Amino acid sequence: MSIKPLVKFASKSFTLPDTCVNLRAALDDPKKDLSDIAQLISVDPSLSAKILKLANSALFRFPSQIETVTKALNVIGGEAAYNISIAETANIAFKTFNTPVINFAEYWHKAVMCGVIAKSIAQQKQSRGSERFFVLGILQGLSELIVASKHTESYTKYINDQSFVAPLAKQQRHFGLTFPECSGHIIQEWKLPDSLVLPLQKLLHPASQKMSLEESILYVAMSMVACESIEGELEDMASFNQQALETVGLSDEDYDMILSYSRLETSKIANVINS
Repeated sequence: MSIKPLVKFASKSFTLPDTCVNLRAALDDPKKDLSDIAQLISVDPSLSAKILKLANSALFRFPSQIETVTKALNVIGGEAAYNISIAETANIAFKTFNTPVINFAEYWHKAVMCGVIAKSIAQQKQSRGSERFFVLGILQGLSELIVASKHTESYTKYINDQSFVAPLAKQQRHFGLTFPECSGHIIQEWKLPDSLVLPLQKLLHPASQKMSLEESILYVAMSMVACESIEGELEDMASFNQQALETVGLSDEDYDMILSYSRLETSKIANVINS
């Protein structure tokens, strides 16, 4: 299966909302400050509401109530607000590519859980800009919807494959590509920043080189979601890249805590973005 036709289909079927484009431009403009960015966000009532709800959620764990977009920006920062706008955009895009072969509610829940786990791991590793991992965790599966709608027969065989195999290995086996790799090329076409594009494009099977911490966090998060779906364990997962786990380097207790948190918060966060 070739990536190019999938990217072409996605870029023709969906374009980024103006708010996302303008927000990115404002963040990259040294002449713009937080008040300019707040004004841009306030023009979009839906995005404003979601930023406020998520800024007050366990995703950011701020101790007191945040009541204005300006205060939210002061607390979480412009980049975090941009990432929330991309998460909302991803939800809209996912609905655009929705197909009867996929249960959208389950798919969206898994995407957000992957984002929540990835962000939590990044926080444990004190990785700068951990909220970016939340968006990366959501975006990594974007191309799955497109593959399902354009190659329904192959995708049906894929979802009926009950073997307990690491996600990237199973995707490569069935389609000759990985969903994150393809998703990375799609969002590159949408002109999203390299900080979102490159980590996804590098998630290959087999890995072309030793995985970085960034790639390892996403790889482990995806694998944890796959385990959660069937109540499996990482050590029993075939073709799992142990190097990623070693690079992340967290304890079993850390992973238990992250999983408990994600089970508790994923539905709430998914519902806010999907509202």
